[in-house]
Amino acid sequence: MFGSRLRAAGVPVNPERSARFAEAIIVVNPCTTKELYYCALATLVSDPDQVPTFDAVFAAVFEGLVDPAGQRGQSRPVGAVAGPKGTAPRPDATRAGRQDPERELATPMLASAGERLAGKDFGDLTAEELALLAGLMRRFTLSTPVRRSRRHRPAPHGPRVDLRGTLARARRTGGHPLRLVRFAPKPKPRKLVVLCDISGSMAPYARAMIQLLYCAAGGARAEVFTFATRLTRLTRELARVRPAVALERAGRIAPDWSGGTRIAGALAEFLRSHGRRGLARGAVILIISDGWETGDPADLATQLAALSTMAHRIVWANPRVARAGYRPLAGGMAAAWPYCDAVVSAHSLDALDDLTAALADT
Repeated sequence: MFGSRLRAAGVPVNPERSARFAEAIIVVNPCTTKELYYCALATLVSDPDQVPTFDAVFAAVFEGLVDPAGQRGQSRPVGAVAGPKGTAPRPDATRAGRQDPERELATPMLASAGERLAGKDFGDLTAEELALLAGLMRRFTLSTPVRRSRRHRPAPHGPRVDLRGTLARARRTGGHPLRLVRFAPKPKPRKLVVLCDISGSMAPYARAMIQLLYCAAGGARAEVFTFATRLTRLTRELARVRPAVALERAGRIAPDWSGGTRIAGALAEFLRSHGRRGLARGAVILIISDGWETGDPADLATQLAALSTMAHRIVWANPRVARAGYRPLAGGMAAAWPYCDAVVSAHSLDALDDLTAALADT
């Protein structure tokens, strides 16, 4: 009835808006006409010009229980009947002789399923719950510090004179270089290289981190490697695909998914095949692992020492760091700690702010 009256008065209320109004009433459970009014206003009105018509229809339907035009700051219990002018409203017949004690109303807060999962540990998420976080992960930006490149850009007060550009501009003035054209080195973001542990203890976190790389701004430019018992490069295979497809390909391409962990061996292979050839030079290295090393921790320290001489910064994301009283006592993590510029947990969506700050730090 209320929706049809609004449509007849010129407010475009369709069945979808009426359904949203009904859902809002169930969630909010309005106990006053003021609360009912705002539920209807938020779900049925789409333009400020519709408000006067809406107010008139609301007042007519609910027979003076609220005066939307002049009494929006006042409210009465739903079901109360207005008394004579100048008198207080009286309770209806079913509530005669009974007064409700003053009580606080708990107003439910509407939040998406992804926002409710933001504080949950990635290791406790199901595949469906992880997929719900994809939209929130797109709000993050994985940026790295900038460095000077060999390319140049025009700059009015640049340190060097662009001779070719100056002579080209001098053609306009008869060959006289009246104005010098200057340039400066063009800044370029440093490479982001990700080494992700996909062993059994890290598989849930690896899936979340791979999803982050292909949802967050800047993550698609990263060089991605996975390791457990061997090193696998995933950069080309995971380029420009949806997160669900990226996760599926990661599990199919990496043959050692959920296997053991040989961090030192994987780092040695990375340095030999990619790092010393330029991929690690000046880059920000992100290692995602809990630090459980099946080999000799001394070998891991040796490889990280070599990596630290080439990389600009080494960030280690270890989900175990979030546990109360955590200490780097495991052999691999204890050996790696001195060579890390930052150690973060990155165990949940709420903890990713620390990760993004560590990557962007100079």
